[in-house]
Amino acid sequence: MATFELYRRSTFGMCLTEALDEMVSNCTLSPEHAIQVLVQFDKSMAEALESQVKSKVTIKGHLHTYRFCDNVWTFILQDALFKKEDSQETVGRVKIVACDSKLLLQ
Repeated sequence: MATFELYRRSTFGMCLTEALDEMVSNCTLSPEHAIQVLVQFDKSMAEALESQVKSKVTIKGHLHTYRFCDNVWTFILQDALFKKEDSQETVGRVKIVACDSKLLLQ
């Protein structure tokens, strides 16, 4: 099963990476085990988002930049409006990274 490292730059991913770096620096964890933890984190995040998130969101905004590289889309939107069933939120600038979920099953 292939995984993408998309979630490592999230708040959870950054905190996990910092904690693992500290443990490797203190010799309480080997670098190999730290890498295994990060790979498992990538798999677990993808599985959790697929199985547990049922909400749908509509996004409207001004497309500033887009890119497609290595089967990954990157969109940068300005003045984006996120609409959910009963709420909405406007964000000044947002970066959306999307990949084909079929690639995760290979």
